Amino acid sequence: MKFHESPDGVHYLTFDSLPADRVIHGFFTRKGGVSPEPWASLNTGGTVGDERTHVIENRRRIFSALGRRVESVFDVWQVHGVEAKASRQPRPLDAPHEQADIILTDSPDVTLFMRFADCVPIFLYDPVRHAAALAHAGWQGTVKKAAAAAVAAMGMHYGCKPADLRAVIGPSIGPDHYAVGEDVIRQVRSGFGERTGQLLMSVDGKTYFNLWEANQLTLAEAGVEHIETSRVCTACDVGLWFSHRAEKGRTGRLGAILALTE
Repeated sequence: MKFHESPDGVHYLTFDSLPADRVIHGFFTRKGGVSPEPWASLNTGGTVGDERTHVIENRRRIFSALGRRVESVFDVWQVHGVEAKASRQPRPLDAPHEQADIILTDSPDVTLFMRFADCVPIFLYDPVRHAAALAHAGWQGTVKKAAAAAVAAMGMHYGCKPADLRAVIGPSIGPDHYAVGEDVIRQVRSGFGERTGQLLMSVDGKTYFNLWEANQLTLAEAGVEHIETSRVCTACDVGLWFSHRAEKGRTGRLGAILALTE
C-alpha cells in the first residue's frame, strides 16, 4: 500500500495486490479538492449538499491524477444492496444512474468509479481474464455478502475463477469505531452464523462490528485466496478521510477508481 500525491495536490492510495502495469486504481483521501467545509475538500459525492460545480471539479481532479478521462466513467446509484452491473461502455454523463453496489468491466475504455464515507470498498482483479470489479459494502452489504456477489458476478460475466482473483479491502470504518445496535447484531448473527463471534466485540456495554474481518471472511469463503486488507480506519483521522459516523453525517464522499490497462 502506497500514498501518492498528484501535481494538483490530490492524495490517494494504491495497493500492492493490484499490478500497476495491468490495473489503474486509486482510493482518494479528502485532500486536494475545492469544496468548502464540511465537505473540505475533495468531495466526490453529489447528494450531500455540496455545490455541483465543486463535485465536478473534484471528480475531474481524481480522474486526471490517474490519467483517465472523466468521459470514461461507469458508475451507479449505490443503494446498500448486492446488485451487479457490468459494462464495456462508459455511462454517458447526462444519462441516469442505474442502482447497484457492484460494477464490473473487462474493457480498458471504462473507468469504474464509486463513492465512500466509512463503507467498505472492495477492489477485485483477475490477471488471467484481465477483468475488474469494484464493490460497495456498508453493514447491509456486508451482511448480504456483497463481496461474494461480486466474486460470483465476475465468474458469470467473464468466467473468472475465485482462486485467480486479487482482492483488496480498502479504507473504511474500523471495528474500534463501529458500534452497532440490536437490529444489526441480529442480522450479523443471521448472516454469519457460528462465525459471528469473530465479528462482534463487546466493550463497556457496547457491541462493535468488524467490517474488515467480515468481508475478508466472505471473500475467503467465496474461494478468493489473495486478499489485501488495508486496515485503515476512516473514522480515526477525519483530517484525511471523510467519515459519516465520526462527522455525524455532515461530510463528503471519498472517490475510488479502478480501470484496466490496454
